Amino acid sequence: MRHDLSVRAVDARELMDDPDADIAMLERTYERFRLVNALVSRPGLLYRREIRPRARLGHIRILDVGAGGGDVCRMLAARLRRDGLSAEITALDADERAIGWATRHDGGSGVRYRCAFAEELLAEGEQYDVVYSNHVLHHLEPQELQGLLRDSVGLVGDRGVVVHRDIARSRAAYALYGAMTGVGASTVFRGSFIREDGLISIRRSYTTDELASVAPPGWSVRFGLPSRLELRWEPSSTS
Repeated sequence: MRHDLSVRAVDARELMDDPDADIAMLERTYERFRLVNALVSRPGLLYRREIRPRARLGHIRILDVGAGGGDVCRMLAARLRRDGLSAEITALDADERAIGWATRHDGGSGVRYRCAFAEELLAEGEQYDVVYSNHVLHHLEPQELQGLLRDSVGLVGDRGVVVHRDIARSRAAYALYGAMTGVGASTVFRGSFIREDGLISIRRSYTTDELASVAPPGWSVRFGLPSRLELRWEPSSTS
C-alpha cells in the first residue's frame, strides 16, 4: 500500500501502544529494539557529543524519557564503564509492561528503571545533567509534546542539556526502513511489531520544518543522516 508522506499520519496508531497488544509480540519487539536502535538511532553519537564530555568532568545524572525496553540506556552504561566514567542512568517509561521487561533483562548494567511520567520526577525535585528521548516525539499529541518539552527543561535547570531524538519523515526513510526490515521480516523480526510499527512511526514523524514550527523559543532542530531529527535545548541557547 502506498501512503501519502507529504503530511503527518497523526491518526495512525502503533500496534505496541495498544494496551491489549499481544504480550509475546511486544516482548520480542523490546528484545529486537537493541538491533534496530544500534542501526538507525546512533546512540554512540549521543554518547560522544553530550554524555562523555560531561562525564569527564565528574559524576553525572542521565534520564531517558520513554525508554521502552531500556536498550539505549544499557548501551550508554556499557560505554561509560568502558571509559571508566561515572553516571547514574534512569530509564523512565509510563508503560509498566516496558519497565517490567527492562528490569528483568537488565543484565547487571546498573540502570535504574522507573514507571512514571517526566512531570512526576519534576514535581519530586529531580535534576539531571542530560535528559534525552529516542523515537518518542512522534507518539505525542500536541499538548503532550509541549508538556514534555517544558518538563525536560525543568529537569535540567540551568546546568544540563535536553536532546530529543526522532525519525525524520521522508519517502527515502520509509523506503530504506521497509527494505531493511523486509529482509528480516521472516527471521530476526518475525513475531514482533518492529516492521509494521516502524513504518507507522515514520508516517507519524515530523520533517525538520514541521518540528521547528512547533518547538518553543530556545529549542533548535538539527537534521542528521540517514534520516534523523534532534530537538535540542541547553541554557546557552536561550541567552
